Amino acid sequence: MDFMDSVQLADASNNFVYASMVTLFLATILFSVSFAAGRRRPVHASTTASKVLVESSGSVLLELPEKEASLDPGRRSANIGMSLTWLSFGLLLVGVVLRGVWAGRVPWGNMYEFSISSAVGILAVYLIWSTQRDLRWLGLFVTIPTLLTLGLAVTVLYTEAAQLVPALKSYWLVIHVFAAIIGGGAFTVGAATAGLSLISDKGWFKQLPSREKLEGLTHKVIAFSFPIWTFAVVAGAIWAENAWGRYWGWDPKETWAFITWVVFAAYLHARSTAGWKHQKASVIAIVGWLSFLINYFGVNIFVNSLHSYSGM
Repeated sequence: MDFMDSVQLADASNNFVYASMVTLFLATILFSVSFAAGRRRPVHASTTASKVLVESSGSVLLELPEKEASLDPGRRSANIGMSLTWLSFGLLLVGVVLRGVWAGRVPWGNMYEFSISSAVGILAVYLIWSTQRDLRWLGLFVTIPTLLTLGLAVTVLYTEAAQLVPALKSYWLVIHVFAAIIGGGAFTVGAATAGLSLISDKGWFKQLPSREKLEGLTHKVIAFSFPIWTFAVVAGAIWAENAWGRYWGWDPKETWAFITWVVFAAYLHARSTAGWKHQKASVIAIVGWLSFLINYFGVNIFVNSLHSYSGM
């Protein structure tokens, strides 16, 4: 690949990431409009219904066609917001792929690349889950952390692509990091539903599901992500043995990955323990997500460890 092709790929990747951010910002605005509109009203789009006028004797005088109200503004905004979220996901995925083509490797060699890939992971978990149930009400609380992740990536973490350090030149990079991206994306979606379950009884957002349903959704997404995170930790240990000759050394990254695992294991245990099923369990889920963020940002950026590959 010559220099001009490399520059063009780099610019294309960046432009797709920026386009994704603009699209996601518009989706966030529309999801906000949907929330401001309050609870969605039932939609009656049928134009075949008729209004019947009846004499006192009971005979029919006239049938008038009755056209019910179309989609209310809140629902329409949520629908468009969801469509824009899908578009943003596609644009961002192309940006990540082009970054990998430019670098000539998987695009997970530094914190910028991991961050934009993590944003893809968050959106992927949410959007795929939304094909199974109506999650438009959750859109605002998914697009905001995704936008923050992308904003941090392009303003603070951005770095030019470089060759991998020797420890990263392994197929375990693909296995371990891919599992961490999916697990982290699911943890973020779970933290959103857990946080909403803590405030659902206050009546601030009338269109939210009940607290019990939110708690059930949190449990489902964490029950999905926990085995993936477990696999990521195990795969990381195997990779460490290949790279450094030991499975575990209590490096800060390893330690916080284990702490995250313990907290989410405690959450799953709390869900089956009397007295801990409801708000206490939701708090544990949020603490687990915070420990994931420390593992994600804090260790890579601020701590000198074998896993410091931020490229900053």
